[in-house]
Amino acid sequence: MTPIPSWTPTQPSRARRWRFTAALVACAGIALPAMAQSPGAATAAPAAAASPAAALPVAPVRDVPETFYGTTVPDPYRWLEDKSGAEAQAWMRAHSDHARATLERLPGRAAMLERLLKVDASVTGRVSAVVRETGDRWFFERRGAQDNQFKLYLRQGLAGAERLLVDPEAMEKATGKPHAINYHRPAPGGRLLAYGVSQQGSEEAVLHLLDTRSGKAVGEPIDRVNWGILGWSPRGDALLFNRLQALKPGMAETEKYQNSRVWLLRPGAAADKAVPVFGPGLPGVTMSPAELPAVSITHDGRWALGLAINGTQRELGLYLSPAADLLAGRPRWRQLFDARAEITGVSYQRNTLYLLSHQGASRSQVLSLDLARPDLAAAKVIVPASERVVTGIATAADALYIELRDGNVKRLFKRAHRATAPVVEVPLPLAGSFQLNDDEGGPSSADPRLPGVVIDLQGWTRARQIYQVSADGRVRNTGLQPSGPYDELKDVETREVLVKSHDGAMVPMSVILRRGTALDGSRPTLIYGYASYGVTEEPFYSISRTAWLDAGGVLAVINPRGSSVYGEDWYRAGFQTTKPNTWKDTIACAEWLIAQGYTRPAKLGIWGGSAGGILVGRAITERPDLFAAAVPMVGALDMVRAEVTPNGVPNIPEFGTRTTEAGFRALLAMSTYHQIRDGVKYPAVLLTHGVNDPRVEVWHSSKAAARLLAASTSGRPVLLRLDWDAGHGIGNTKRQMWEERADVFSFLLWQMGEPGFQPPP
Repeated sequence: MTPIPSWTPTQPSRARRWRFTAALVACAGIALPAMAQSPGAATAAPAAAASPAAALPVAPVRDVPETFYGTTVPDPYRWLEDKSGAEAQAWMRAHSDHARATLERLPGRAAMLERLLKVDASVTGRVSAVVRETGDRWFFERRGAQDNQFKLYLRQGLAGAERLLVDPEAMEKATGKPHAINYHRPAPGGRLLAYGVSQQGSEEAVLHLLDTRSGKAVGEPIDRVNWGILGWSPRGDALLFNRLQALKPGMAETEKYQNSRVWLLRPGAAADKAVPVFGPGLPGVTMSPAELPAVSITHDGRWALGLAINGTQRELGLYLSPAADLLAGRPRWRQLFDARAEITGVSYQRNTLYLLSHQGASRSQVLSLDLARPDLAAAKVIVPASERVVTGIATAADALYIELRDGNVKRLFKRAHRATAPVVEVPLPLAGSFQLNDDEGGPSSADPRLPGVVIDLQGWTRARQIYQVSADGRVRNTGLQPSGPYDELKDVETREVLVKSHDGAMVPMSVILRRGTALDGSRPTLIYGYASYGVTEEPFYSISRTAWLDAGGVLAVINPRGSSVYGEDWYRAGFQTTKPNTWKDTIACAEWLIAQGYTRPAKLGIWGGSAGGILVGRAITERPDLFAAAVPMVGALDMVRAEVTPNGVPNIPEFGTRTTEAGFRALLAMSTYHQIRDGVKYPAVLLTHGVNDPRVEVWHSSKAAARLLAASTSGRPVLLRLDWDAGHGIGNTKRQMWEERADVFSFLLWQMGEPGFQPPP
């Protein structure tokens, strides 16, 4: 349960967790100058798309330099941070309008969008966020083939009747603004449902309660419940929720995510009747203002577990209180451990805490702690460290389920709830990936009241399906996710390779391509990477991948240092002061693809989102000669200034702080905006962003675009594509998502010189 405001991308099939498989031209209808020469490069850049670029406003330079530890850092476009100011608005709209007009004029773009929509519509519905409740009740979100947004349903039995509970499209019709479901959590038994809704990609979620039998609202909506950190009492008569503090006049924006608390509310009672029960400043709690509190009550009603989450840090703190005291509004908290214990996962069953720990075990191990003697020193190792990486744990009625990563493939194991039980593997129908726990605070795939688990399972060439694993080890498809004609790409292969980096480290890369593709250096090839927060790129399916492959493309998905594909040591080797390894590993993978004949610089692109913008931006600023085009989506590109934003403070544990010299120098090194140099022939760049982004402020992209426009001498376009009804991607409608994907692919193929995407001269 790590519902943190992190800079992590979201998955196209689900707004909650993105993985992407997924600069302006100052001329009008004129061919661009020749690009920089490099081995295998084309002799000329692709033709420009005709558009009225001459009238575009040039961003004035108004430098606001800052000096840190004897180093002066320029900031020529600080004024663009005032995104609501008239001048910044005019500049952003002019350049965004130009970007969209340019992309829409590309000859292959309409066909690309049509292809994406066709593949998406080939399945009758996309299902996610499945929650199994007692009484064989199944809650889930589904976006039908004709729907533009996910809706929330309840089904009685896997083959039974279902009812629509929450419809964001009806909200959009009533308000004129797109809405999305951010999270949902049924009460035990499913009679009540808590869910959050936000609009225009803002993630400013409002908490609602619903009686699932009558369909009527219970109580009044509650604002500032952004992260879906919810818990119910075992009888469903009390709700626990994290609520952000209200910013009072004069408070800094960076206080937004500080001093949040967990509140206890009886369903139907007014919000002002809620009682604060856990968080900074409350009795028995030593959390800092930056730590995010979360509370759950164990299913047997014995204990309240209070988690302390330090922003994006993976290591947790844990407090314990008798549940009865908490439900009476007077918890008696006892701290069991803090982040120094290096615990990253917690699960409970039969008065035992199961703990996922990497202390002394880079690839993690599982401990058990008897709450009759809740001393961490007494914890026992029940799953020792090995060459595999332990990535998740979850308790069901029958067993502890354990998620392990073998390379980048996931395996499922279980251990019955008895001291001498062995750990046994549960065979799965596909060598791919799944997650036992939702990474944005949703319910676990397992429930300690119910036997077995429910998992999503997918691979590089096999679409995601939802499986139920029974206590006896049988695995069956629930049928909740409809199948489609593109669910298995039989003519596509994946090659798992290891690439030697600058210092000898071997970097894993998955290369996805059509069978029989000739390695003659001619393939349009796209590198995707992320490599922050320990996020590992495991096998996943994307329907948009078919469109890229249909265009003759190759996709290379990388796990540089900063991911945790090989555990904690690999993650820490691309973290804060060691972050340069992330883009140096990426550069090594790009050079390998060229050397092996997959592509050449004129045909190579790089793509990443959010914190993956660091990987993309620093790769092209360090080696601009390697790439034809780059796409940072909602990219973190000005890391020196990131800390002064509301979501900058929670991200200090991942990237460091400019209040220390080591932290400042690490941030400066990873800040694309500050590494752009005048007179360099940079590749073409498409920057996409939602203006309402609460995780990475839109000015990361607008400032980087302005700097690239002023600095680059390649003649390649720098396009800034903005969406005023979107944020970080969470809550994007289907149409928004596929329009953006068509723009990205068309832009890359245009800049790679692919014939079907070249405007007429």
